[in-house]
Amino acid sequence: MGIKGRLTLLNFLQFFIWGAWLITIANYWFGNKGWSPQEFGAVFSTLGISSLFMPTLTGIIADRWINAERLYGILHLLGGVALLYLPQIDNPTLFITVILLAMICYMPTIALMNSISYTVLKNNNYDVIKVFPPIRVWGTIGFIAAMWVTNLSGSKATANQFYIAAVASFVLAVYSFTMPQCKPQNKGQKGATLTEILGLNAFKLFKNYKMALFFIFSMFLGAALQLTNMYGDRFLSEFEKVPQYADSFVVKYSTIIMSISQVSETLFILAIPFFLKKFGIKKVMLISMVAWVLRFGLFAYGDPEGGLWMIILSCIIYGMAFDFFNVSGSLFVETQCDSNVRSSAQGLFMMMTNGFGAILGSWLSGVIIGAFFTSSKGDFIWMDIWNTFAIYSVVIAIFFAILFKHKHNPEVIGKVSH
Repeated sequence: MGIKGRLTLLNFLQFFIWGAWLITIANYWFGNKGWSPQEFGAVFSTLGISSLFMPTLTGIIADRWINAERLYGILHLLGGVALLYLPQIDNPTLFITVILLAMICYMPTIALMNSISYTVLKNNNYDVIKVFPPIRVWGTIGFIAAMWVTNLSGSKATANQFYIAAVASFVLAVYSFTMPQCKPQNKGQKGATLTEILGLNAFKLFKNYKMALFFIFSMFLGAALQLTNMYGDRFLSEFEKVPQYADSFVVKYSTIIMSISQVSETLFILAIPFFLKKFGIKKVMLISMVAWVLRFGLFAYGDPEGGLWMIILSCIIYGMAFDFFNVSGSLFVETQCDSNVRSSAQGLFMMMTNGFGAILGSWLSGVIIGAFFTSSKGDFIWMDIWNTFAIYSVVIAIFFAILFKHKHNPEVIGKVSH
């Protein structure tokens, strides 16, 4: 297998691990264990907590002391052990603790995978900008494949989803040790301050009104992203409680229906350069926010029969909501920041979305759903839940439209996207 093929498999397995349980864990939590929604919010907040510090810490270790591919393998080995232990737990607090350990191991491997891919491609004289995106697409395909495997194997509400993820994690750990060496680039290097090493110098961007607003709104949109990851599959599965929908395709293959969102994501990413150049970051971000409103609103009124088109359209719109925010936001940071803080600024963008945003969305949604949108019988009031999320997105969009000021320059975007 050639270098590109090997990196393709690396990307595929990386996101296969995540896709095996991320979208279906709510079915296990509520359907299998019967634990509370307030505590479930803490499960997804572990992704945010891990994203606050682990990517930076492991980046420092890989830059200074340990080969990136070895550190990557060790983390997947430890993460696999944590995933393997999860099904043995009958206490929600202990479950959250162990899944936090699993995420502490997993979340930094996303950045390490990118670093390994870039290093290997450069060492083999490939054009990274041209060659890496088609390789990275296989990560999304891996995520979709795992969702399908979990659903078709009847594992979406059982402990098997964690076993599937654990096995994939062990396979990837072993495979990573066979990858070409990615040696530390800054071994023994001196002179950088602790602030620079940790990327904290990017926080000075908050002195700029426009950038501060951008990062704050990124956090609020990052919170919106967690909501469908947390509750989407569970929402579709619970149509089984309605007799006329109990045997519907949507109930039986809810995870496959949800995978349309990831398929859409791979397609909408191709449209980003056109939209950014024509409309600019503010309008593209507003399009993303409107897409989130439609994502939640269509779920509120969709059903497996006459409203199936709403569920399908909601999943398609997800691609626009996700990509127009995440990818466009990253390009905006690239065009607005000085080169000496550009990498740190990208880290800050990820910290605000996948870190603080994930914690905010996970924790707050769990509290609100548990307090206001759970019936006396323990059933979720889905229409009210999705409408509340839609209203949240509308409020964010209105404030963003009023407060965020930015003059669009098509030439700047054109240079970055080509």
